[in-house]
Amino acid sequence: MSSTLVLIAGPFLLGYLLGSIPFGLLLTRAAGLGDIRKVGSGNIGATNVLRTGRKGLAAATLLLDALKGVAAVLIAGQIGQLAAVGAAAGAVIGHMFPVWLSFRGGKGMATALGIMWGLSWPVGAVACAAWLVVAAAFRYSSLATLLSMVAGAIAAWFLAGDAAALLLTLLVPLVWLRHHENIGRLLRGVEPRIGQRGPGPAASSGS
Repeated sequence: MSSTLVLIAGPFLLGYLLGSIPFGLLLTRAAGLGDIRKVGSGNIGATNVLRTGRKGLAAATLLLDALKGVAAVLIAGQIGQLAAVGAAAGAVIGHMFPVWLSFRGGKGMATALGIMWGLSWPVGAVACAAWLVVAAAFRYSSLATLLSMVAGAIAAWFLAGDAAALLLTLLVPLVWLRHHENIGRLLRGVEPRIGQRGPGPAASSGS
C-alpha cells in the first residue's frame, strides 16, 4: 500500500505543478492585456481569454492548457500506468486549484481533454468528437463540455485501463461542479450560445 501511494504521490505532484501553470494569465499579460482575472468571468481559461477579442491568444491558451495535461501523463507514464493516472489527476486539480493563484483556477475541461489524449488517444478522440457534435447541434459550449466529459468517461471503460476509467469517471462530477453556474443558466434558458456575447461577468463556460 505504501509503495503504491509513493508511486502515485510523486507523479501527482508533477502533474499538479504542470497543471497549475496559468497559461491564460501569462499569455494575456505578455500581450499587454493586463490581468485576465479582471476580464469577463475572471476565469483563466480559454473562453474568458476569448473575451479580450484575441482569438489567437484564446486558441493558444486552449492548446497549452491541453498540452500540459498530455505532458504530465506522458512524462509520468515512463514509470507506469498507475503513475500516469496519478499525474493526470494532479494536472486537472492543478489547473482548477493552482497554489500560485490562491487556488482559484480554471474549470478544467481543456486539461481534462489533454489527459484523456495522454492516457488513451481513442478516449480523447471520442470526447473531442462528442464536444464538436453537441456544440454544432445546440451551440452551447458549456453543454458540449459537460456531455463530452461523460462521453470520455464512458469510452474509457472500454478503451482504457480500469485506473484511467475510474479517474475520468470521478472527474465528471468535479468538472460539472465547476460549471454549476453554466448548468443553472442552461436550465433557465439564459446560457449564451457560441458566438453570442454573454450577459455579464458571471457568464462563462471557460476551461
